[in-house]
Amino acid sequence: MKSATAYRTISEVSTDLNVPQHVLRFWETKFPQIRPLKRGGGRRYYRPEDVELLRRIQALLYEDRYTIKGVQRLLKEGRMSDPTPPLPEDTDDGNEAPDVEAFTVDESDDGGEASADQPPLSDAVRHEITMVLDELKSLRSVLSRLSEMGSKKS
Repeated sequence: MKSATAYRTISEVSTDLNVPQHVLRFWETKFPQIRPLKRGGGRRYYRPEDVELLRRIQALLYEDRYTIKGVQRLLKEGRMSDPTPPLPEDTDDGNEAPDVEAFTVDESDDGGEASADQPPLSDAVRHEITMVLDELKSLRSVLSRLSEMGSKKS
């Protein structure tokens, strides 16, 4: 058993987090904050703080269901150390997402206050809606570029 301050190989981290090695290498490309030491032959050695960051990224992606862009935003904003606020629980079993169709958000003002006949959105719901909207905008941009590339080939 290694000490808590010992460096870990990609194989050890992969086993510890139950994540394939190629996923760890992929995360390195998406999260520049992950900077393992690389020795001869490209062998990676993760510091304890790298392992903790990877553990938090894994939890946000797999348990809290954030997108990679969402986790990148949290890292950029410096909010990784704060626990993620849970979504409001549904009255049935707590596994369903909140009913966001019942709310309208007016993007023309400073954040879309609820109208008089609707309850205000919680911060967690507002955050989720913003994350989904950002991801949809990103997807629309990708589709637009693909469409432009397809029309150029024709």
